[in-house]
Amino acid sequence: MPDPIISVRNFRMRFDGTAVVNDLSFDVGEGEVFGFLGSNGSGKTTTIRALLGIYEPTGGELLINGQRFDPTQSSFLGYLPEERGLYKKEKVIETMTFFGRLKGMSKADARRWSLDYLESVDLGHKANDQVGSLSGGQQQKVQFGVTIINNPKLLILDEPTKGLDPLNRRLMLDIIHQRVADGATVVLVTHQMEEVERFCNRMLLLKDGVARLYGDVDEIRRSHGSEDVHLRFTGTLPENPALYAIAEQEGTTAIVTPADGVSGEAILDFLVGQETLDIKAFELRPPTLEDLFVDIYRESGR
Repeated sequence: MPDPIISVRNFRMRFDGTAVVNDLSFDVGEGEVFGFLGSNGSGKTTTIRALLGIYEPTGGELLINGQRFDPTQSSFLGYLPEERGLYKKEKVIETMTFFGRLKGMSKADARRWSLDYLESVDLGHKANDQVGSLSGGQQQKVQFGVTIINNPKLLILDEPTKGLDPLNRRLMLDIIHQRVADGATVVLVTHQMEEVERFCNRMLLLKDGVARLYGDVDEIRRSHGSEDVHLRFTGTLPENPALYAIAEQEGTTAIVTPADGVSGEAILDFLVGQETLDIKAFELRPPTLEDLFVDIYRESGR
């Protein structure tokens, strides 16, 4: 892993005697996209707020670039909070220019960047409208523009695609991807498992303030849970509970789940030997992050 830009060691947080985060440790390497996952109340936002100095930790150490966060790091870091905050009665362009100036830009540069950005996200015609007149998704795009206006090297994005339709979600993710290509580090706090599988190098899954999964995304998928077998065939797919369970079947395609200790090779050998079956495609696939998320949260009925 690259040198850590974020380092959290033995972080603990209690509110009114109740433990919210328990002995949490993780690193985020420079230049990577790090997925930070968990259900509501799992401790994600609490961890981010402690990292940014909004909360004082009960115990442990949370560092950015080797030191505790202080306001001098503001130009280095862009934070998109889950609770959005824009001046609803101000014009869009004036709001964005104001935040650009707060982040050290000249008024002319902030205004020029903002106009270019608004055009790129199909909001150029809304530049002189009041923020409060925009839809929720449009406000989200303005808020994101405020977050990245000064080209920060570290982005902490809490549910950045929340409230966006599929087209605008894709647009937002493309912009994030471009920031990474330009050298930014991204912490992606999200409920969207497919976003993590597609964009993140590594991840951490919190449950009840405890890290349950942590590491390389592909390695986590390979090492947790069994691989399903995806089939395409002609003929009749027989049942064989000793080898597998048929999880899904539609026409001549199926997904089967191996029984405990049964290899994909054993299943293939059995299927190839069936006279009433002709295998056209056979693929082992590791569980999705959504599968793992559901399994972990089902452990306690949540």
